[in-house]
Amino acid sequence: MVVVWIILALILVLIVVVLARTLMLKPTAASQAVVELDKTERAVIYGDKLSKMLQVETISEPHQQDRSKFLEFHKVLEKEFPNVHSTCEKNVLNGSLLFKWKGTGEKAPIMFMSHHDVVEAGGEWEHAPFSGDIDSEGRVWGRGAVDTKASLCCIFGAVEELIAEGYQPPMDVYIASSCTEEVSGDGGPAINNFLKEKGVKLDLILDEGGMIVHAPIAGVNGIYAMVGVVEKGYGDVKFIAHGKGGHASAPGKNTPLVRLGKFMAAVEKKNPFKSQITPTVREMFTRMAPNMNFGLKLIMANLWLFEGLLAKLLPSINAAAGAMIRTTLAFTKAKGSDGLNVLPQTAYITGNMRYIHHQPTDESIQLISDMAKEYDLETEVIYKDYPCPIVDFKGRQFKLIESVVQKVYPGVGTCPYVMTGGTDCKFYSDVCENAIRLAPLYIDSQQYASIHGLNENIFRGALPKAVDFYKEVVKSN
Repeated sequence: MVVVWIILALILVLIVVVLARTLMLKPTAASQAVVELDKTERAVIYGDKLSKMLQVETISEPHQQDRSKFLEFHKVLEKEFPNVHSTCEKNVLNGSLLFKWKGTGEKAPIMFMSHHDVVEAGGEWEHAPFSGDIDSEGRVWGRGAVDTKASLCCIFGAVEELIAEGYQPPMDVYIASSCTEEVSGDGGPAINNFLKEKGVKLDLILDEGGMIVHAPIAGVNGIYAMVGVVEKGYGDVKFIAHGKGGHASAPGKNTPLVRLGKFMAAVEKKNPFKSQITPTVREMFTRMAPNMNFGLKLIMANLWLFEGLLAKLLPSINAAAGAMIRTTLAFTKAKGSDGLNVLPQTAYITGNMRYIHHQPTDESIQLISDMAKEYDLETEVIYKDYPCPIVDFKGRQFKLIESVVQKVYPGVGTCPYVMTGGTDCKFYSDVCENAIRLAPLYIDSQQYASIHGLNENIFRGALPKAVDFYKEVVKSN
């Protein structure tokens, strides 16, 4: 009986501790933050510049030889940002751009990046995808508005304004813009190689990634700058099944497509990759916890108790959050026989993989290859790269970005997070160890959903603050 009472007492103490830690978390300024859209003439000017940029169709395709459309886009930049073009050294690398704004050389150089190629724009849009229309609410419409011509417009705008003010930076400032980012093409590698050959070692890269958003995760109240500090590795793999083929009127057991189907179902049911709450994800949850609903706050305030359970359940609860804590495999293509009544001698499926740091590329490939063997499948690696260096959220570069967020967006929270998509930053590990992924633009949920989707648009009133953000990074670095 004494043992029972001791156990009950311990449980009671545990409950009190858990509740106390939860109740100690008070909402932060992020929960009350408001981002006011600029309604001045400055917003109108930048909206017009972005509109002109969106009117040039810059869809990139794998192995694209004709780069003339991108050169037409360059002409728009030259007209809209004359100070940049008259002051900075310009290099065109097969359609991709690299500008160098010469500084005094007192400090290590930095680079702003934002690609100017876009994905295709099918479907029925409210405004034509290359119209550059500006509606009565001040939304600028077009493919690339969010991803990523708006941030490119603001980068150029920041340097344009600083030059006009007579400002000279204490470091060289580079502007890089690939025309092949969406297809992981030659633009990023060409710019990296150019810098490497010149012996350039960058102190900071600021590229696309997270943005300024309200409620970045369901159950979280407030506005946050989501700063990507981790980028997973990327890969494409093929799983191949062989069989005897034959007429479909007399099928045997475990034909190639059946084995592939069983394999896919098994991966979905029992994912072989390890989920782990990494320091970056833990920090993200810690910073958001004060502004979460009570249930989430209770869990996040007590990760010492719930971390293991959270790591196990998170992929099932939220796919995006789950992708931050493990390697992912998405099946994307399939091929069987060419005849409707013919069993295939060979069939295959392809999978797109994103490799997490605690189970990096080769380890993840080996895990899934071993699982494929259980279904008599071969694994062929089509393409693979490796996870990028992790940026320390306690480091000077991250703290710089955090301080600029507070200056330009008062009250807005700053959260490090794991990028589940890819950027051109993966090509720059040779020249920079601190590649931070943040496009400092305020967007709403519809605009976020429009990335690679229908009706892409952005507020012109969001552009001036982003221009100020890039200017402040130059001045504060």
